[in-house]
Amino acid sequence: MFILGFSSILTGVNFIVTIHKLRPPTMSINQMPLFLWALYATSIIQVLATPVVGITLAMSFVEQIFHIGIFNPAYGGDPVLYEHFFWFYSHPAVYIMILPAMGVQSEIIGTFSRKQIFGYKAIAWSSIAIAAIGFLVWGHHMFVSGQSPTAGIIFSFLTFLVAVPSAIKVFNWVTTMYKGAIDLKTPMLYGLAFIYLFGVGGLTGMFLASLATNVHLHDTYFIVAHFHMVMVGSVLNGFLGGVHYWWPKITGRMYNETLGRIAAVLVFLGFNLAFMPQFVAGTRGMPRRYANYDPEFTSFHQWSTVGAFLLGFAIVLQVGYLLHSLFKGKKAPANPWGASSLEWQADSPPDFHNFTHKPVVMGAYDFENWEYNEKKDAWELKPGVTEGKAAASHH
Repeated sequence: MFILGFSSILTGVNFIVTIHKLRPPTMSINQMPLFLWALYATSIIQVLATPVVGITLAMSFVEQIFHIGIFNPAYGGDPVLYEHFFWFYSHPAVYIMILPAMGVQSEIIGTFSRKQIFGYKAIAWSSIAIAAIGFLVWGHHMFVSGQSPTAGIIFSFLTFLVAVPSAIKVFNWVTTMYKGAIDLKTPMLYGLAFIYLFGVGGLTGMFLASLATNVHLHDTYFIVAHFHMVMVGSVLNGFLGGVHYWWPKITGRMYNETLGRIAAVLVFLGFNLAFMPQFVAGTRGMPRRYANYDPEFTSFHQWSTVGAFLLGFAIVLQVGYLLHSLFKGKKAPANPWGASSLEWQADSPPDFHNFTHKPVVMGAYDFENWEYNEKKDAWELKPGVTEGKAAASHH
C-alpha cells in the first residue's frame, strides 16, 4: 500500500503538470472541458492527501517493529490518533472518486442538452472548493469518538459547508437542461440518474452532518445506504455514463442503443431497490456489519437482495452488448453525439498521434459550431469554422 500510494501521487502530479503545460496554445484555462477541471481538483487531493496515509503506514511499521507507542495502547499509544490520520486521508479519498464522475456529468449534460453549460466558472471553481473544504471535514466520522463538543460543532459546520459547491453543480446541471434540446441517449439516462442519486446521497448526508441525528444513525444501515448512494449510485452512474459516452471514440464502434437504454433503466431500478430499504432499516436501528439480525428487518434485506440481483443483471447485460459491439457494432463516426470538446475532432478510434489534421480549438461547449450531416449520419464542423471564428463565438 505504501508503494501504491506513490502511483496516486505521481499520477496527480502528471495530470496537474499536463493541464498547465500541454494545453493547445489557443486554449485558455477557461476553455477547458469541465471534465479536466474535475481531474485537476482530484489530482490536488491525490498529491496532498495520499502522503498522509503513507506516513500513517510508516508509523505503523515503526510501532510494530520497535514497539514505540503511537497508536497501540499497549505501548502507550492513542488509537483515536490513528482514526484522525485515517479519516484525514479517507474522506478526501471519497472526493477522489466522486469528482471525476461529476466531470463526466458536466460533459454529458452539456452535450445532450445542446446548450452552453450554465455557470461554467461556478462549476469549475466548485470542483476546487470541494477539494479544499474536503480536507477539513474528516472529524464528522468521529462524532461518537469522544472528541470535544467544540470540535464536533466545527466539523458539523464544515460538513454542511462542503455541500454548497456540490449543490452549485447540481443547480447548474439542471439549469443547463432547462429549455435545452434534450436527447435521451444512453449516456444522458445515466446523467439524469446521477442527479437523482447524488441528490438523495447528498441530502441524507445532511442528517449525518447534524450532531444530534448522527449519534442515532451512526453505524446503522442508514450509513450504508448513504455511502452507497454517493459512492456507488453516483460514481457508478458517472462511470457507466462516461463509458457509454466515450465508447465510440475509444473503440470506433457503436453499441446497441436500445439495449443501452434498457440497461440504464435497470441499473437505476436495481440500485434504488437495493439501497432505499436500507435507509428505513437504519432509522429503525438495524446496525451495520452484523451477520444476524432481528426478524423485523427481514423484509428490508430481502428487497435489497432482489435489487442487488437486478443491478447485477443490468451490469451483465451491459458487458454483453458492449463486447458484442466490438465485433458486430456499426462503425462510429468521429463525432456521433455532436459534442464540441476537442477529442471529438479526432477519428474514432483516434490515430496514433490523436489527430490526422490540425484541430480547431474552441470553447468546450460551443455547439453552434457543429451541424448534423444527414447523408453521413454524423456531426461535422460547419464550413468555414476556424479558430478565430470559434474563439469569437465562445467569447
